Amino acid sequence: MRRQAVAAGDQSYGAIVVMGDVIVGWGPSRVVTSRNVNAHAERVAIWNARERWGPSGVAGAVIFSTSRPCSECEAAAAEAGIARMFWGPQGVDAGVPRRR
Repeated sequence: MRRQAVAAGDQSYGAIVVMGDVIVGWGPSRVVTSRNVNAHAERVAIWNARERWGPSGVAGAVIFSTSRPCSECEAAAAEAGIARMFWGPQGVDAGVPRRR
């Protein structure tokens, strides 16, 4: 996804949403190309997964991102029901705080 974003002329970020061993959503950064400040790779991947699997289809999924997600992307992941977040080359486990 990172390479796809760069090839399209966008920022070098990418993310995928995984449920079990299946990629259910993916997203290259689209901030520049779509002129949408909210189109971070993590949110694009969540949007893609929810479009394909429905609003509750990502509950319990894991998101993998090329870099540490911003606080807005972390909030979007929590709202979508993403269970865990891993980022960067080392696969740092960022977790996702649950809303109560």
